[in-house]
Amino acid sequence: MHADIIPLIIGITIFIASLISLRFGLSVAIIEILLGSILGNLGFHTEEWMIYIAKFGGITLTFLAGTEVDLKQMKEKFRESFLIGFFSFFVPFIVVSLYTYYVSGWTLQASLIAGTALSTTSLAVVYSVLVETGLSRTKIGKLIMSATFITDMGTALALSIIFIKPTLYTGLFVVVSTAVILLIDRFSLFILRHKMLSGKVIEPELKFIFLALIVFIFFAELGEGHAVLPAFILGLLMSRHFKEERRTVVVRNRLRTVAYAFITPIFFIVGGMKISFPLIYSSLALFIILFFLKISSKFIGVFPFARKFIPEGKTYTTLLMSTGLTFGTISSLFGLQAGLINQVQYSVLVGVVVASAVIPTFIAQKWFTPKHEEDIL
Repeated sequence: MHADIIPLIIGITIFIASLISLRFGLSVAIIEILLGSILGNLGFHTEEWMIYIAKFGGITLTFLAGTEVDLKQMKEKFRESFLIGFFSFFVPFIVVSLYTYYVSGWTLQASLIAGTALSTTSLAVVYSVLVETGLSRTKIGKLIMSATFITDMGTALALSIIFIKPTLYTGLFVVVSTAVILLIDRFSLFILRHKMLSGKVIEPELKFIFLALIVFIFFAELGEGHAVLPAFILGLLMSRHFKEERRTVVVRNRLRTVAYAFITPIFFIVGGMKISFPLIYSSLALFIILFFLKISSKFIGVFPFARKFIPEGKTYTTLLMSTGLTFGTISSLFGLQAGLINQVQYSVLVGVVVASAVIPTFIAQKWFTPKHEEDIL
């Protein structure tokens, strides 16, 4: 009887990543991406169950990130969040698109794919790092997450406007997502507080949240969209519930524990496994140039506003806003599946996206993490 060794390898990888993270004080997300890239280039391939769990993990992280955003502060600091987030998207989009079209000779659609993929900021990576460092509870952390949402909103809109052809199912996805968000926002507090449901071993509150995310994923695929935005908006609206009393805070903490134990590591490992070192090596010069363009254009777009609005964490903010993963990979994969980019272009783009998730995060954590003991809300 043939035994599938992949689940065993993934389980060992998840455990080793956590040990390395604790030993060197680095975000576990970075370690999982790096180990995933090693596995992928050693010949291990993703299986269907991994792909779905990875997709679910990204959506779960996005939802959790939404629950950490302070709506009151987001309204008060909307100008700051919008300026940082918008230029974090706009400058890299323009710079990378123009370079790949006029210098590298890519087609217009391929260049737009490149610009979209490298304009992103990874909400998943940013959220993971902010939680691990304790900054998610600070004004700096909340402002960074708000700005990240604006950036990814720009990316999602770019994908929708430029590439996706609306269908009846796209409209169905929008309608269902809106209905689910409104219904859950109205009744979620009742479910989270209900004595019959709360504190049970079978965790009905977590299953309730997971069900909502699965509904988003199903209708997103049906409508050729993506569940990231509705998941984040749902988390954003439920954030006030998770701050009202201890019982609801416990639910969020249990959800975070379940996600970080198994679901989100699969997301990061699968992201790493998509990288092909040989294909990147064959276009190494382009890889280096695009990575430089992404990081430098992020600095051009973000740093001036970060210096003005977050002077104590300007470099840290800019580095975290330079990260990419979820939407960058999604944009690249969309281009490959649609025949707009080839396999080499895809590997280079995904390689740059993953490198941007690792290198800026490492530098930010190692040398630029702001002190925040007195800033915790």
